[in-house]
Amino acid sequence: MKYLIAGLGNIGPEYELTRHNIGFLVMDRIADNHKIDFTTQRLADRAELKFKGKQIHLIKPNTFMNLSGKAIAYWLKELKIPKENLLVIVDDLALPFCTLRMRTKGSAAGHNGLKNIEQLLGGQEYPRLRFGIGNEFGKGQQVDYVLSNFTPKELEELPPIMDKVEEMVKSFCTIGAERTMNFFNK
Repeated sequence: MKYLIAGLGNIGPEYELTRHNIGFLVMDRIADNHKIDFTTQRLADRAELKFKGKQIHLIKPNTFMNLSGKAIAYWLKELKIPKENLLVIVDDLALPFCTLRMRTKGSAAGHNGLKNIEQLLGGQEYPRLRFGIGNEFGKGQQVDYVLSNFTPKELEELPPIMDKVEEMVKSFCTIGAERTMNFFNK
C-alpha cells in the first residue's frame, strides 16, 4: 500500500520558521527521525520511507502555499495513490497552539492552500491533519501572524508535538483515518 503525506508551506529561507510552514517543519522532523533526505523533484521536494510494509511518500510542495494542489494532484497521479491515501498536514488558526485534529473531509476554512487542493482534487473529501498555530493577533493582522516566526518558547514546544504528528501519520497509514481519529482526536 502506498500513501502520500503532504506537508504544506512556502519555499524560501524567509518562510522557514513561520507558523504557515508547520507542514514543512513536520515533514523535515519525520525525515530527520528516519534519517532520510528530501530530493527536489517535479513540483515538490520528496522523500520516501517504509513502515510496517507501507510505502510512505512525503512531499513538501515547492509551488508556494496557494498552489499546493498542483503538486499534490501531480504526485497522487504519478504514484497511482488513491485520494483516500492522501494526508495533508496544514496550519490552523482556529485551533489552539499545538492542538492536532485529523478529519477525513471538511471545508478549507479560508485556508488558500486547502482551497487550491479542493479545486484540483474536485472536492473536500480528502484526509487532513490540522496543526493549531493559535490566533494571537489583532484585527486585520492574520496574514502577518501566519507569516511570522514562531517564538523561541514555541519552537521549544514543537518537537514533541511534531513527533505526535508522526505517530498519527503512521497510524493513518496502518489502521486508517477513522481509527486514528478515534485514538488521537480528543
